[in-house]
Amino acid sequence: MYVMKGDLQGIWQEGELKPYGNLQVNPAAGVLNYGQAEALPLVEALDLVEDDLSAIFPGGVPWKNYSGELDGLNVHIVVPGKDKALGVDSVGTVPSFLLTYATGVALQPNLIINAGTAGGFQAKGANIGDVYVATEFANRDRRIPIPVFDKYGIGTIEAIPTGNLIKDLDLKEGKVSTGNSLDMTLQDEEHIKANDATVKDMEGAGVAYAANLLAIPMISLKAITDIVDGTKPTVEEFLENMSTAASALSRTVPPVLKYVSGKNVADLVCS
Repeated sequence: MYVMKGDLQGIWQEGELKPYGNLQVNPAAGVLNYGQAEALPLVEALDLVEDDLSAIFPGGVPWKNYSGELDGLNVHIVVPGKDKALGVDSVGTVPSFLLTYATGVALQPNLIINAGTAGGFQAKGANIGDVYVATEFANRDRRIPIPVFDKYGIGTIEAIPTGNLIKDLDLKEGKVSTGNSLDMTLQDEEHIKANDATVKDMEGAGVAYAANLLAIPMISLKAITDIVDGTKPTVEEFLENMSTAASALSRTVPPVLKYVSGKNVADLVCS
């Protein structure tokens, strides 16, 4: 995790990365999905059951929790549900942060997996249906041109090293650029290139920030729905390939859960 200290006058010291240590990934893992279409194939693949939320989450929230067991691992898939006013999936960094924080406090998982869809860059080797493991997160649309606040706005967070998992399960890896818009402005594109991102999503950095606050290790799995630097319009390609990406996640997440079960975080690092 990344630790940075400051005082009441707003003066921040240089931050540093500190290891999570010998933390075993048992007995619980929380899998956070940010759309019903993405989550339901995975819920079915893992044979999970929807829970009564009244005992764990505040009353009135639209969130959903599905739970079950896989190879001795207690698994919870949590989704933010539908926006109360418009009835669409609650997407973006605000719902993702709130749900991640609430899940971390209420369920106290040993590991958080952010499984979702994203855009990918052809120039970086991305193809429709590829699943990437995130190596780093950065915001692309928090532009604060003031010294130190500029770095805070980008909010770079290193993912936990998972070289062994990536190698053994033959997964791709890349940096994630997070923002609250599906499209990409010229300024967004500049930030994405500056951060050397391969994947473009709408929640990864928010989930990573909450997991970091709670000191819970997190793995982010992103299935590609659209090629950002391709020729097709983003919305058209995104909708066309949503089921393909959801199927890719439902095939990838169970092996990842089985792989991490009973292991320490250190076991995921490539030696």
